[in-house]
Amino acid sequence: MEHRDIVIVGGGMVGSALAAALAGHGLSIAVLEQQAPQPFDAEQEPDLRVSAISPASAQFLRRIGAWDRLLAMRAAPYRLMQVWEQHEAGGTLFDAAEAGVAQLGHIVENRVVQLAATAALLDKGGVDYRCPAAVEDIVYRPQASQVTLADGGRLQARLLIAADGAHSRVREAAGIAVASRDYPMHALVLSCRMDSGQQDITWQRFTPDGPQAFLPLAGDAASLVWYHRPERIRQLLALGDDELIAAVSQAFPRKLPGIVRIAARGSFPLVRRHAQCYVKDGVALAGDAAHTIHPLAGQGVNLGFQDAAALAATILAAHGKREDWAGAAALARYQRARKPANLAMQAGMDAFCYGFSNDIAPLRLLRGLGLRLANRAGPLKREAIRYALGLGPQRR
Repeated sequence: MEHRDIVIVGGGMVGSALAAALAGHGLSIAVLEQQAPQPFDAEQEPDLRVSAISPASAQFLRRIGAWDRLLAMRAAPYRLMQVWEQHEAGGTLFDAAEAGVAQLGHIVENRVVQLAATAALLDKGGVDYRCPAAVEDIVYRPQASQVTLADGGRLQARLLIAADGAHSRVREAAGIAVASRDYPMHALVLSCRMDSGQQDITWQRFTPDGPQAFLPLAGDAASLVWYHRPERIRQLLALGDDELIAAVSQAFPRKLPGIVRIAARGSFPLVRRHAQCYVKDGVALAGDAAHTIHPLAGQGVNLGFQDAAALAATILAAHGKREDWAGAAALARYQRARKPANLAMQAGMDAFCYGFSNDIAPLRLLRGLGLRLANRAGPLKREAIRYALGLGPQRR
């Protein structure tokens, strides 16, 4: 049996970033990742799974040494975001300049984020990074949880951290319940080559059947997301490339650049999840292991990075004060910092999802009025943008 202060199960974007934030402070840490991400090659087509990395998340990734590595691979900054309804002409345009920042965010492939965070972690040294590491069994005990690996290795940890995704085995082993609900739509995701150059705007249009989104990627690449009823998504997936391009071009707004080629396609169901609690004595949940939200604003991984930053700060502060940093009392500070914020973001995304994905006349009028008012809100709009980006009020 090998002993570690902390064992992080899951070395994806959030788990590897969390380990990098904890490294170098006198704690023995092991990270268990099931599958290594494919190495980056600039000639590869962009991946299907991408995230909108907010300025606050970029600051966190910079602090742990991952951001420059990420930019050296591939990322697409955007400074404009437009939101409108199917029946609205203009909608609301959000501009980075209004919030006093250079960009509203960067669209980055999830694999690139993971590669950069893992490289930062390994560069710090002192962390037992195991990949591939298949978990065979997890036994939760408040003072000394045990993880058994498929290769026969056994680890004992004072603190077990769940960064192993929505179907977390750590969460299950710790007996933490989760509330979940399916959204009435699936997402079709397309990685495409467009007939335009690099774009610096992302947009979302809301229709009665679900949102449609354009996410710029590096060069002439883009990610298109089409939310619709599950049966319609299945029909679209069954089409050939030319038929699918025609269907997208007909259904999406006219401002969509022409699609030259579909590089990859995929779909996934949408599920809202939230753990009953984030911590117990000797265990903590972060990222998708604690919560999943509707992906229409790309906030999922940003919430995960905020979890990682808050959990690392909580542990290190308690460790520095010689407190029981893995105990329920110390970890409760992390839960108090993150659970209300995550619930609020979930509620906000639900409001957008259900409030805009219908064609009820009174709601349509209210939505149009709200978008027009948002366009003229001035300082209120500026602070709303900064809040959505994870930034504080703008200093004068």
